Amino acid sequence: MSTLLLLSAEGEGFDPLNVSGAGGMIWTFVIFFVALPFMWKVVMGPIAKALAERDAKSAEAIVAAQRASEDAQKARAEVESKLAEARADAAKTMAEARGRAEVREREIVGAAQVQAQALLDNAQKSIRAEQEKAIAAIRKEVVELSLGAATKVLKARVNSDDDRRLAQEAVAVGQAGSAKGAS
Repeated sequence: MSTLLLLSAEGEGFDPLNVSGAGGMIWTFVIFFVALPFMWKVVMGPIAKALAERDAKSAEAIVAAQRASEDAQKARAEVESKLAEARADAAKTMAEARGRAEVREREIVGAAQVQAQALLDNAQKSIRAEQEKAIAAIRKEVVELSLGAATKVLKARVNSDDDRRLAQEAVAVGQAGSAKGAS
């Protein structure tokens, strides 16, 4: 109020309705303070509300991102553990397969050895049988040659069964003696 008195004391007088002087500034403040609640309600309220909503959405997004990061880490750990389990299972399966393959290999080798031994035994039996046939044929031929030689020497025909039996015994005794001498 003292300012108003000072201005009126200067002589010109203070006219609050004159907007060219100090009255304009007063009216500007008055209008501003009267309009402030309406401006706050109409302009600042929605802006403050939008900013608050934006802050809330940002906070929710941060929380959601943290949750997603934690979920991703859990999923990664789970995948790594399952991968480790799968590797262990694969190693176990490979070890079992190797074991089965080794067992099967031994079975096949054993069967092949048995089969080879059976073939060898059969071949030896066949050789012995053929050898005995050949020896029998040679003995028969020796007997025939002996009888033929005896016939020529005696100029008579030796044909009786007793003579044949005697010649076979002589050949058998001769072979038995040569077999003992060879061993």
